[in-house]
Amino acid sequence: MANLIYEDGAPIDALKGKTVAVVGYGSQGHAHSQNLRDSGINVAVAELEGTANYELAKKHGFEPTDIPTAIADATLIIITLPDELQSKVYESQIKPNLKAGQTLGFCHGFNIHFKYIVPPTDVNVVMIAPKGPGHLVRSEYVKGGGVPCLVAVEVDASGDAKDVALAWANGIGGARAGIIETTYKEETETDLFGEQVVLCGGLSALIKAGFETLVEAGYQPEVAYFECMHEVKLIVDLMYEGGINYMRYSVSNTAEWGDLIAGPRIITEDTKAEMKKILGEIQDGTFAKEWIAEVEGGYKKFNELYKKDHDHQIEVVGKKLRKMMKWIDAKEV
Repeated sequence: MANLIYEDGAPIDALKGKTVAVVGYGSQGHAHSQNLRDSGINVAVAELEGTANYELAKKHGFEPTDIPTAIADATLIIITLPDELQSKVYESQIKPNLKAGQTLGFCHGFNIHFKYIVPPTDVNVVMIAPKGPGHLVRSEYVKGGGVPCLVAVEVDASGDAKDVALAWANGIGGARAGIIETTYKEETETDLFGEQVVLCGGLSALIKAGFETLVEAGYQPEVAYFECMHEVKLIVDLMYEGGINYMRYSVSNTAEWGDLIAGPRIITEDTKAEMKKILGEIQDGTFAKEWIAEVEGGYKKFNELYKKDHDHQIEVVGKKLRKMMKWIDAKEV
């Protein structure tokens, strides 16, 4: 079992009186910037002028600048840009302006682990990965709590890289909830696997397949939507609160029996074998290479697959049904 680190083991002193530069004011960037500032740290924000995120940073009381200016005097440089943009921005604007002893911080290990970014040996490389989206990192901090974080040190050039990383985690509220030590390899590979096999890829495919099965059997699309999409939140919330055991405790005996006997027929040994194959493609860098090639090729397959699912019948039906549910703050894209 992992040891949890809390506030007493993650003093913020390593960043007191120092400057932290946050590159990018998106989902994670806005949360880290505001939380660190509210924790008494001087924060410099780097964001492109004229963008929505630039205006949001100004609205939140920052004076965004270009990257070289923001990182010039920074002890810690937190890069929160999308994975596929980080390498080019790093090579053109960050690397030429790095100084020995500075610390590069990432919220996900993709570019470091797969070596799309290779920092100089006299710079620290650390990671703080909150286990939640940026808006939750911010809202929990404001409430006086925090979101659990993972911490990793890839390069400790100055001898105090871990202290800087833990101070960062403390400053965004992570030490209030607990910090778990990991490695860039473990975080990157498990994060990609979870997204592809369970959280995004697996769940989306399961929902669509269930919906299609019911509709093709002659059931109303609206009823199929409620059974295969809408009620997913009810079950996931139970799991979120108390795991699979609490979910099974909370549903009817009929539902629990169906869970126990039907689940293994859907997720079979063949399914698990495919999961292992996907994990292997993540571990050996195949997925990373394919993704970067897709980006450099102009997102052609990405856009094709996205458009196909965007117009799926379950989305058309869902958009109509969500308008009926006034308690839902529907997000249509």
